[in-house]
Amino acid sequence: MQKIFLIVLLGLSTGVFAQGTAKKTAPAKKPAPPVITMKNASDSFSYAIGLSIANFYREQGITNINTNLVVKAMNDAKLNKPKLNEAEINNCIMTVIQKTREEKSAPNRKASEAFLEKNKSQPGVVTTASGLQYQVITNGTGPRPALTDQVKVHYSGTLIDGTPFESSVGREPIVFGLTGVIQGWVEALQLMHVGSKWRLFIPPHLAYGDNPPGPPIQPGSALIFEVELLEIVK
Repeated sequence: MQKIFLIVLLGLSTGVFAQGTAKKTAPAKKPAPPVITMKNASDSFSYAIGLSIANFYREQGITNINTNLVVKAMNDAKLNKPKLNEAEINNCIMTVIQKTREEKSAPNRKASEAFLEKNKSQPGVVTTASGLQYQVITNGTGPRPALTDQVKVHYSGTLIDGTPFESSVGREPIVFGLTGVIQGWVEALQLMHVGSKWRLFIPPHLAYGDNPPGPPIQPGSALIFEVELLEIVK
């Protein structure tokens, strides 16, 4: 099982306030943050590890980390006296990451569900058993690709609010195997004839779910694509 290392070095500062018993005194000034001095390559490497992995967890939306326990865990590991085994480490980390992603995606999922519910009653929109919605712009007369085929397409993608995030229009069309794309595309392309151009409305579970490739696509987002199937590549 692949190890997941929870090594997060985050700086914490606490306010220090002086309280007088007989007289009211001015609050003491907060101490200046310590100056980090890198004396050698080992110091720089150590600090870089902290920044790198702290940044990773911040990007996951995880901020409630007890850094005192992080330091204790590092010291326990040095002494080969860990309080958790490998399975417990992995389970703990993945549980928190998954819960955080689900919480972050909840508003987007709600907005996506509302959009798709309204959209399914629009003229020409077809909803499949999986929840995929599509609208035929142009219906081609060529063959349909199979799951094992490679296809050449032009496409453009937007969020449900109209924000564009990716497009091949104005560039070379892309070629890919059907098994290498999101499930909404896999399903739709097998329904399309070469020469067709469809508008796809893809729910989160057929797109990227809670694990999008990056902004502007957020966790739990439904996506809209216009896809033109140009040919099946032999």
